[in-house]
Amino acid sequence: MRDINVVVLVGRLTRDSELKYTKSGIAIARFSIAVNRSRKQDDQWVDETSFFEIDYWGKGAEAVNKYLTKGQQVAIEGELRQDRWEQDGQTRSKVVVNATNVRLLGNAAGGQGGGGYQKASQSAYEGASEQKTAVENGSQTPSGGAFDDDIPF
Repeated sequence: MRDINVVVLVGRLTRDSELKYTKSGIAIARFSIAVNRSRKQDDQWVDETSFFEIDYWGKGAEAVNKYLTKGQQVAIEGELRQDRWEQDGQTRSKVVVNATNVRLLGNAAGGQGGGGYQKASQSAYEGASEQKTAVENGSQTPSGGAFDDDIPF
């Protein structure tokens, strides 16, 4: 039986997305989102906010990057990835969401505007498919490992 690593989040961007490229020319959009939840503490409801770093790779990242602005509500589907590095002689790590699907849900002001949603989502889907094909043809994932399954989500 295979392990499962799937995460779905809906939240708002805490900053504008940054689009960068690897040495091999693969696009990566990096941004963070805030996800709010309420929980009951004693007799009162208390709001809690969690912050998540998101990496979105390939043509999909290029397609939606201009729409990923601070305050924009998005739905993220992906998997958790633990990045590890050494700094000042100490091993450090952080968990990042490696997005496989990014959906725009409203506008930065909290309204229901599409902001190019349909075109961006279609392009993102096509970009993710192209990236998956490249991985299947022997390329490695941007984080260095190889995908060994053929599930497209």
